Amino acid sequence: MHILLTGGTGLIGTHLCRYWSAQGHQVTVWSRQPGQVARLCGAHVRGIGALEELRSQPVDAVINLAGAPIAQRPWTRHRRNVLWASRIALTEQLLAWLDVQPQRPRIMISGSAIGWYGDGGERQLDESSPPVSEDFASQLCIAWEETAQRAEALGIRVVLLRTGLVLSSEGGMLAHLLKPFRLGLGGPVGSGRQWMPWIHIDDQIAAIDFLLNSQTASGPYNACAPRPVRNREFAKRLGKALHRPALLPLPGPVLRACLGELSGLLLGGQRARPGRLEEAGFTFAFHDLQSALDELLRRR
Repeated sequence: MHILLTGGTGLIGTHLCRYWSAQGHQVTVWSRQPGQVARLCGAHVRGIGALEELRSQPVDAVINLAGAPIAQRPWTRHRRNVLWASRIALTEQLLAWLDVQPQRPRIMISGSAIGWYGDGGERQLDESSPPVSEDFASQLCIAWEETAQRAEALGIRVVLLRTGLVLSSEGGMLAHLLKPFRLGLGGPVGSGRQWMPWIHIDDQIAAIDFLLNSQTASGPYNACAPRPVRNREFAKRLGKALHRPALLPLPGPVLRACLGELSGLLLGGQRARPGRLEEAGFTFAFHDLQSALDELLRRR
């Protein structure tokens, strides 16, 4: 299978490249830095700087994960424009290229996030739930999904992947938390009652591969473990895995003063469950947060 991947040099993308290359698939990564693709993704992965470089090579599947990191810095007007362009504008470029292809892929799996629902409070959320708030992160995900769904008019089946907090030993949120927690400076954020929908990186990769190989998958899928935890519980479990106390809270007002609207990503949450993935027969390797954290820290 020839797979075209955007966002291939990110945390999830590099894992997908290694996984699919090992299975014998042909993987091409559309990147702003194509010269770095082989080093980051594997020697057998091709990097291209423009879609036109594919020429007459048909693509069997598109995995659209590209997007500037949403939690890297406060959401100034400029940063909002960057986040929007890196998701919506790039997906529009992808659609324009697909429109003129004589042979189109059968499926496009397009990135999104659990943040699509907004701050859900205590509501239990599955793929049938509507958005419950309209913050910037939710609006961004909604627009990204709506843009990707336009590929259906081209005869391409579209899967929308609403990803939770990806836990990995190689980067992402967990890597940022390890230093303060190892120093005994970790603890709950704000009230600590907000829900955290998490997923182990191995389950994230397995879920994407599962959907890729499904003959009927379409529409939204929550990519998160079946057992979300509250922020306070997450801090406790990470402290236990590191054999450190996790008692120092980070007050909500301090976060709001420093990060503005971006603080909502940390102070809000989603009590989400992967209903459609489980109904389709996908089996999670990691249901329990403690076992997931313990396994990832052993890798380090």
